[in-house]
Amino acid sequence: MLYLIGLGLGDVDDITVKGLKIVQSCDRVFLEAYTSLLISSGVESLEAEYGKTIELADRELVESSANTILDPAVDSNVAFLVVGDPLGATTHTDIILRAIERGITYEVIHNASIMNSIASTGLQLYNFGETVSVCFWEENWKPTSFVDKIINNVKRGLHVLCLLDIKVKEISWEHMAKGRKVYEPPRYMSVNIAIQQILESMKEQDEDERKVLNKDTLCIGVARLGSKEQTLKAGTLGTISSEVFGEPLHSLCIVGNLHELEADMLRHFAVNKDEIPVL
Repeated sequence: MLYLIGLGLGDVDDITVKGLKIVQSCDRVFLEAYTSLLISSGVESLEAEYGKTIELADRELVESSANTILDPAVDSNVAFLVVGDPLGATTHTDIILRAIERGITYEVIHNASIMNSIASTGLQLYNFGETVSVCFWEENWKPTSFVDKIINNVKRGLHVLCLLDIKVKEISWEHMAKGRKVYEPPRYMSVNIAIQQILESMKEQDEDERKVLNKDTLCIGVARLGSKEQTLKAGTLGTISSEVFGEPLHSLCIVGNLHELEADMLRHFAVNKDEIPVL
């Protein structure tokens, strides 16, 4: 049996009771270690709490050597732990399909993820449009397609959840070209960098698009959602761009049309309450 188990967002205690019981009954336990970050708990803390040895599963293992996880699941119980929800911001459909092809039974144990916990901002989930991923720009690679998606959402009056890039165990183009398996230090995109890239991208848009998305557009900067150190700050892109959000993980919400209750909540988190409309 293969179990895909969500760990939640904050710390070691956020796993569900059902998930914990299953982990403790499994023969092998893997932790997906490249699409997110368990904010306040290291692997040692998880091992101490769960009473199990935990094997880290990086991107290379999950995407290229998935049989390391699937082989023992043929005749024993294997847990695949995912920060947040296993099918939330990152869907692990590929490993599920491989399990199905091999006749391995699987079960998903859900948990809180950024996709539903973003409601802590006060923005109503029904009013969100397509989620957008903002990737790190490189010196010779600066894609701007994410702003097209943001603009399309905002034109429809919808809020936009922007998931910010994470670089863990990545190989630089230089090392890749030389065939070297040298990994770069981990990087986590901040709210500030995301806003900087959004505003820089808007310089290439026409005048009508710049009226939709600009430094005066309302947003909410989010850091460490679901933890005791959770930080939410609302204001215009221009205002929030200079705010300090501290340690990762960060996310960003671009605000669409506001309901009266949503506006009231944004004032609660506002850096400058005058920037939030009174409805």
